[in-house]
Amino acid sequence: MPRTKAKPKASVDAVVIGRNEGARLVACLASLQGQVRRVVYVDSGSTDGSQQAARDAGADLIELDMTQPFTAARARNAGLKALKSAPPDFVQFVDGDCILRDGWITRATAFLSENLRAAVVCGRRREQHPEASVYNTLIDAEWNTPIGAARACGGDALMRYQAVTAVRGYRDDLIAGEEPELCLRLRAQGWTIWRIDTEMTWHDANITRFSQWWKRTERAGYAFTEGATRFHTPQAPHWQAEANRIWVWGVAIPLAALLGSLWHPAALLVLLVYPAQVLRLSRRLGLAGAFFNTLGKFPEAVGALRFHIRRFSGARAELIEYK
Repeated sequence: MPRTKAKPKASVDAVVIGRNEGARLVACLASLQGQVRRVVYVDSGSTDGSQQAARDAGADLIELDMTQPFTAARARNAGLKALKSAPPDFVQFVDGDCILRDGWITRATAFLSENLRAAVVCGRRREQHPEASVYNTLIDAEWNTPIGAARACGGDALMRYQAVTAVRGYRDDLIAGEEPELCLRLRAQGWTIWRIDTEMTWHDANITRFSQWWKRTERAGYAFTEGATRFHTPQAPHWQAEANRIWVWGVAIPLAALLGSLWHPAALLVLLVYPAQVLRLSRRLGLAGAFFNTLGKFPEAVGALRFHIRRFSGARAELIEYK
């Protein structure tokens, strides 16, 4: 009886991006050992020895030309390009402040191998130290997205190399929100995005100050507004609802209260809609989650305004960093 030929094992390479991640990068690269065929580390102007740490870990090092505008999207594309000489079946994208969990690659590659229209699969990303601050706790909850078919993924995800390169990777010019925009184009080509019930990565946000939370939330507002302005269509909605909420809660309501108070002080009572919103959302998000969700519309509005100022002035987009 003839033997059944064994199906060849899928090849998986990893693209790691980072800048001055220090010990976090060392832990990230260590977690990939034995999990993938090849690791490409793309460095964005580190001054902490990250480049040598990557070499010591056996990763292929790419150093971005920092005279050109930097974005995470540009770094990921540089990593993708480096894989072209020996293309893998799948590519695992990992941020340099994340640790890959044991068993993730096995489960994720099996999923993509069995679901041939799936281009991207992600799992549970967790904060390493959610107890360190209320901000870390909120981010850990933010990562807990619904299981099943999804519209987008985050920075950590396993992708089908053929699919992501066919749509030409990420948009280099996006300073935030590059993964959802990539997923938008993949879905337009008939690919699907999935979130499975598997531990994927530990992330170290290390947000301990209000100013860090504010900047991170401002970046989200920028991303929502740019995404809705540039990529939303009625046939393929993209962040229009999120952008609308920013303008209503972060701009229209406070502006109406301020202008109305010039006519009569009672107009300031309009602002009571904010504590009412906190109470309404607290049933689903908890009190802290509801409070910061509501407060977050103000830094999001700053990010939205920043996008439009840059858009109309023609100025170059600059990163909004919180670390």
